[in-house]
Amino acid sequence: MSIRFENVGIAVRDLEATIAFFADLGLTVLGRDTVSGQWADTAVGLDGNHASIAMLQTPDGNGRLELFEYLHPEAIETEPTQPHEIGMHRVAFSVDDLDEALEIAARHGCHPLRGVATYEDVYRLTYVRGPSGILVMLAQDLTKA
Repeated sequence: MSIRFENVGIAVRDLEATIAFFADLGLTVLGRDTVSGQWADTAVGLDGNHASIAMLQTPDGNGRLELFEYLHPEAIETEPTQPHEIGMHRVAFSVDDLDEALEIAARHGCHPLRGVATYEDVYRLTYVRGPSGILVMLAQDLTKA
């Protein structure tokens, strides 16, 4: 059996704001749609599933995010995920210029949780709280100067 990574799906409260955030960081919208019907109910395991979706891709073509805003049933708000909680809690991106990425994030009201760290002179990195509370790790490889 072969397996390959397809995407990470993230439910969001405001699809347009989330698309704008990730597009400003450099991702490209590959497509948008609205999904519903028996196939969607079966695949997701949720009766009456109806959502607006967007597929975004990183510039290198290797990573994809599927963003979805539920139209029905109504989305459930939860507390923002903390970095130490069990389960999927962040999406990570390598960036060429961390300071520029942070300027872009700040334009969307997204700032580092605590600050920028340097790991063994190899990476500068930080977590920001993105739209809908998504934890986003941004990391700059310092060895690729």
